[in-house]
Amino acid sequence: MDIQSILKHYFGYDTFRPMQQEIIEHVMQQRDCLVLMPTGGGKSICYQVPAVAMDGTTIVVSPLISLMKDQVEALRANGIEAEALNSGNDFNRDTIIRRKCASGQLKLLYISPEKLLSELSMPVFLVPKVSLIAIDEAHCISQWGHDFRPEYTQLTQLRERFPGVPVMALTATADKVTRGDIIRQLALKGQQFVTSFDRPNLSLSVKRGYSTAEKQRYILNFIKARPTEPGIIYCLSRKNTEAVATMLQKQGISVAPYHAGLTQHERDAAQEQFKQDDVQVICATIAFGMGIDKSNVRWIIHYNLPKSIENFYQEIGRAGRDGAPADTILFYSLADVVQLSQFARESGQRDINFDKLRQMQQYAEAGICRRRILLNYFGELTSHDCGNCDVCNEPPRRFDGTRLVQMALSAARRANEQIRTSTIIEILRGMNSGVVNRMHFDQLPTFGVGRDTSAQDWQDYLLQMLQLGYIEIVYDEHNRVRITPAGEEVLYGRSEAQLAVIDRQESKVQKRPARRLGLEIPTISISGMPDTAGVEDPRLFEALRQLRKQCADEEGFPPYIIFSDRTLHALATQKPTTLEAFGYTPGIGDHKRQKYGERFLALIQKYT
Repeated sequence: MDIQSILKHYFGYDTFRPMQQEIIEHVMQQRDCLVLMPTGGGKSICYQVPAVAMDGTTIVVSPLISLMKDQVEALRANGIEAEALNSGNDFNRDTIIRRKCASGQLKLLYISPEKLLSELSMPVFLVPKVSLIAIDEAHCISQWGHDFRPEYTQLTQLRERFPGVPVMALTATADKVTRGDIIRQLALKGQQFVTSFDRPNLSLSVKRGYSTAEKQRYILNFIKARPTEPGIIYCLSRKNTEAVATMLQKQGISVAPYHAGLTQHERDAAQEQFKQDDVQVICATIAFGMGIDKSNVRWIIHYNLPKSIENFYQEIGRAGRDGAPADTILFYSLADVVQLSQFARESGQRDINFDKLRQMQQYAEAGICRRRILLNYFGELTSHDCGNCDVCNEPPRRFDGTRLVQMALSAARRANEQIRTSTIIEILRGMNSGVVNRMHFDQLPTFGVGRDTSAQDWQDYLLQMLQLGYIEIVYDEHNRVRITPAGEEVLYGRSEAQLAVIDRQESKVQKRPARRLGLEIPTISISGMPDTAGVEDPRLFEALRQLRKQCADEEGFPPYIIFSDRTLHALATQKPTTLEAFGYTPGIGDHKRQKYGERFLALIQKYT
């Protein structure tokens, strides 16, 4: 079959997404390429279609066992032979897979870099004919990437072992420096394909300076306003992960924690429950979600500031993969900046990590369209605001905060710039803490001058002062605060300071009206479509969702492997009554039409 027929027969789609066809045709001409597509942009199709079309087996290198499992399940559900070799297999499973490899039965073999390097050291490679090498998460090969992995640098051995086989490197997040490093290390000779990084269906919002209690109230109200929508809460520490999960459990929310302190069995169970729609919410450290193709995640909350824009963009990309609207919320505080700066200072890549953190702070403190900042980071310029972020919808209000800034800077100066932000607040608020009494800071002229401003508001203003460049924190000298030259200008009245008005609005999250998903459902004029086709029946959609869950439970697959939400919305809109019409639904290939058609048609007929 040609690539168009393969796309329809196995994957159920009539047309390729932007750049997919060009990439496939390029690699089928035995040429290398680097592919940059955002999460949910359709990277896997770029190597899965040529894998089916070409003679031999495509090797897919991935560091993520969960991704391999998801991809293999999805391919086999579509009638394509695929397997995965990684540390999660036992001896018997490995033996079965090796026999399939030797017989040439597999079209795709997913393999971890460690396992691949072991196989490359053998005299005879386990696959007799390699048609294509796809390296997923390719940013891991670069020390400039946000998730550098040393074993990836050894993948250059692939070039020596398979000199005539095309190599496709794929990633969702890589700046220009990282891209150049990927090309150099893998000696890629082909073209770069960079699609738009814009995910217009994702709303972007930042909440600055919330206390723990305020964050938890906001999150609880947010989830209660979305009782059927799955989502992920990312936390910086295990402690926060457990605390948020426990709080939600006590409020009757279906939630599971996920972090490195749990056993592998507990983590696997939490991931499976979320994939199977058995829990609504996952509270997780950043380790969660890599490689999961769950298409109906409707929101992402960052309980803490992420380490980098790459991390942030990759994590929010796990929402709205079906193209429907999804919400993203980022909480941001001075404590996050201090903690992440400490991590950066102690890391083996201090300068790189500090630079990435500063760029993440600039996004969080932005006074201009947040989406433009994200796109610009990845080298994509846009001439208009997005209209779907908090800055666009509610531009920040500012006021003359010169006097407040002078108070804080004066407290720091009179303490010889040897104190932390917490001590500055204690001095300004007139608090007789242990440090204040021991160092006699209660004798300073600035002691108590800012008692009319709450400690939480002072935290927010100090955070703004840090971002505006009036102060810096000396992380390798016990996090003491140092006044910058710009701060000196304000302190001595030579310059004014504009601060943002604090407006937390944390008490209530308005229950939003039901929103249209905005999915394009194509009009199909063939026999087997009832008169009501074209108008979605929400009761039918819910019934289809339940049937999908039933099929998934019977087969041990996640529901989204059977059909995506997008496909179910199309069925609830088109309401096909024949197998032929059922097969024209986006996302339903010939294999799934034969396998599931009769059961779903019987249900649809009850509603028509």
